Amino acid sequence: MNNPNKKRVFKKKVQEQIHIPELAEKIISGNRGYLSKGITLIESSAAHHREKANELMQELLTYTGNSIRLGITGVPGAGKSTWIEAFGKTAVSKGYKIAVLAVDPSSTLSGGSILGDKTRMEFLAHHPDVFIRPSPSSGTLGGVARMTRETILLCEAAGYDLILVETVGVGQSEGIVRGMTDFFLLLSLTGAGDELQGMKKGIMELVDAIVINKADGSNKDQAIQTMHDYNQILRFLTPATKDWKPRAYTCSALYNEGIEEIWDVINHFIDETKKNGEFDKRRSRQAVDWMNQLVQIRLNETFFDREKKILMKNLEKQVKQNEISATEAVDLLFKSNV
Repeated sequence: MNNPNKKRVFKKKVQEQIHIPELAEKIISGNRGYLSKGITLIESSAAHHREKANELMQELLTYTGNSIRLGITGVPGAGKSTWIEAFGKTAVSKGYKIAVLAVDPSSTLSGGSILGDKTRMEFLAHHPDVFIRPSPSSGTLGGVARMTRETILLCEAAGYDLILVETVGVGQSEGIVRGMTDFFLLLSLTGAGDELQGMKKGIMELVDAIVINKADGSNKDQAIQTMHDYNQILRFLTPATKDWKPRAYTCSALYNEGIEEIWDVINHFIDETKKNGEFDKRRSRQAVDWMNQLVQIRLNETFFDREKKILMKNLEKQVKQNEISATEAVDLLFKSNV
């Protein structure tokens, strides 16, 4: 006779088998399988997994921070996957271990692929010194950001010294990625007129460099003109990083042209910001900002239990129908004991 509780008992045993010191040791040794297990643990929303994840992060903390964190965003069709593939090839040829991550809070709405099409990154997907991890397929922006930040730390503990964080979503995700990386790069295309009109000033003020991709063939002259147009605009914007003037560059990821120049720019940026102390200051600010964001996330999670969410839906309906005011709805929500 089948035991209906068998599956539940089995799951409980599996949960109890998580041995954090061993998991941490395996991650530090560079074991990719255990790194994936660690990331799966921190992605879990279960309360008991959250405690285990916190324990794991504490075990690994002293092994983190020794990487270059590169944030990448781009307009649709800019060729991010092809660019990451070309840039990644350059990095591994210089002895770097790379982790490629994504922030994509919009994936459940758009149904789009995360990290583009992995077949466009065939070299990286099969290289032993490269680890590729898509973002969770659902969740709030804050939730996805939490998982990505902690994934960065796990990858650093596993020995990955170049972390590429791609923002696939739109809107706030650029700011979230800027807040967890050292160098933020915007990948763009030619067609400066409409392109620059449509580009949000907020994104332009976040970047440390702009790269106009697909600067090859008959498109090359137009790409150079677009580069000049961007540089004109950047002159009038407040730089995202103190004592660093962001510039626009051209490249062709498809033909591997201009990639070395971008590599040199990023390394020069890291050297300069470490020399003037801005690198460590930014990391420190990011850590404190992250703590404050976690407080907001935790408050939100604690306040909105299942009953509160049901009440919230009912109150929203009443507000829509003009039965009660928004102020009264909030008062009822906070006074409720459910």
